[in-house]
Amino acid sequence: MKPIVTNRRARFEYLFLETVEAGISLMGTEVKSLREGRANLTEAYAVHEDGEIVLKGFHITPYSHTSQTKLDPRRNRKLLLHKQEIRRLVAKVREKGLTLVPIRVYFNDRGVAKVELALARGKREYDKRTKIAEREAEREMQRALKDRTKDKPRR
Repeated sequence: MKPIVTNRRARFEYLFLETVEAGISLMGTEVKSLREGRANLTEAYAVHEDGEIVLKGFHITPYSHTSQTKLDPRRNRKLLLHKQEIRRLVAKVREKGLTLVPIRVYFNDRGVAKVELALARGKREYDKRTKIAEREAEREMQRALKDRTKDKPRR
C-alpha cells in the first residue's frame, strides 16, 4: 500500500495517540486525480457533523482529461466509518480535547481509496524545539561517524 499523499507536517505539529482507517466518499474523476497523486493534505482536518465524520480542507486537483463539470477541489468529503467508531472517536475528541488529523491517503489492495486518521494532541512549542534539537544531534553524529570512517586508512 503505497501512500498517495502524506501529511508530513502533522507528524511535527501533533502527537499521535491512535490511528483509524476510514473509507472516503469521492465523486466522478476525483479517483483518477488521486491515482495521479494530485492531492494535498497539509490543511486537512476531520470534524463531526450531523452524525458523520467529514474531511475538510483536503484539496484534490481536478482531473485534467475530462469534459465533466469541475468539482470544488476543497469540498467537504464524507468519511466512511461504522457508527460505533464514530461515537467512540467523537467521545474522545470531546472528552480529552483531542483532534482528528488525516495522516495519509492510499489505495488498499482492492483499489479502494482510504484515509488514515489519527487521534492527536497538539504539541507544545518546547516539544517541537526538543524534536528539532534531537534531529540535529543525530545528523551531527552521523556526519562525524561518516567522516571518521573516511579518514581511517585501509589495511
